Amino acid sequence: MVRRLLERQQAGELATRHVCAVAETVGVSERTVWRWLEQAKTTGQLEAGVRQGYAVSDEVWALLGEVGGNVAELRRRLAAADGASVPSASTLHRVIRRDRRAGRALMVEREPEVAGPSRPDPLSELGLNVVAGQGGGGQVFLREQKHLAQVPLLVPGAQVVHTPAVRSVLRTVAHAAAVGAVVCLYGDAGQGKTVALQYALSQLPHPARVRRVHVGVHPTVPELRRVLADALELGRRLPRGAGEADLMLVNALRQPRVLVLDEAQRLPGPALEFLRGLWDHPDTDTALVLAGAGSERALRRVPALASRMLTWELVPRLGPREVATVMAAFHPLWEDVTADDVAWVDEHVGHGNFRTWAKLTSHLTAETYGRSRVVVDRRMLERACARLMGPL
Repeated sequence: MVRRLLERQQAGELATRHVCAVAETVGVSERTVWRWLEQAKTTGQLEAGVRQGYAVSDEVWALLGEVGGNVAELRRRLAAADGASVPSASTLHRVIRRDRRAGRALMVEREPEVAGPSRPDPLSELGLNVVAGQGGGGQVFLREQKHLAQVPLLVPGAQVVHTPAVRSVLRTVAHAAAVGAVVCLYGDAGQGKTVALQYALSQLPHPARVRRVHVGVHPTVPELRRVLADALELGRRLPRGAGEADLMLVNALRQPRVLVLDEAQRLPGPALEFLRGLWDHPDTDTALVLAGAGSERALRRVPALASRMLTWELVPRLGPREVATVMAAFHPLWEDVTADDVAWVDEHVGHGNFRTWAKLTSHLTAETYGRSRVVVDRRMLERACARLMGPL
């Protein structure tokens, strides 16, 4: 390694990141690698001297697993047993981090399980009993719609329509929660991904176990680590060292819950690789839902993560033949609108986009507020469309 660094330095291509990479790989400080370079230039010695440093024995490594990977607690126990031969905290952290990166497995003991099944089967507890809807055409709804306050429908009096897309998202999320898998929810903007996802999460047997991760545009790995820690309520206790912080995240992800990361298309490659590493850990028992318009393209750029996807769930636009039935089930205002008028709106403005249809419904609701039974006609539809798109 010193030879390669020296060659880059002589060619004028050596950067600090190269030195940092070597230091991290061999488990020494950046200053040590720079000293090796100076020594190579002055003495011609191209290999770092072998030093007999501290090594973690199998017994100490097993004790590390017993304390859940907590290096500070490990050092306290070692000091209590034999204070004379205990290394410094920095040395212990460095050697353990080096061994873990070299592939040494850390067997962390699991927490005691509560009597009975540790994870109820969401698929069996969802109770997907359906009844015929009021909009005609055999449209179906969930019999009991719980926690609708969490579902952004934009319109008072609207319902989550149990379309084939919603049913599919519901089962995908329940399946992921049951087995702790990674799934991708994608589709064009405004197709109803958020509504379907929020509804599916609200129907889980334990919605309190759902955690949401909010990311900015192109977050770095440290930024993603921080928002994951905040979502898992670890923010104030997260260590500064990356290795310790990642271990704390892995320990938190051992709990059966669902982590939702919306706008996943914002994540760059390194951040996605970081997620892949966390969910590759054998102790990870948390389901991960990656959602967003274009998220499938971003995820496929990281084959290692894409290959671990349990389900690629597409939320499509509404088809022309189902718009009238779906909207009549979505809100009573659409029940008496003629099929020709619905087709006209979809052709000129709606285009099968559920968000656009929800905004149109909101405008119509505002216009008819306080009136007795009102039938929505073409003129009212034109005014509502104009508010969205300008004069037609």
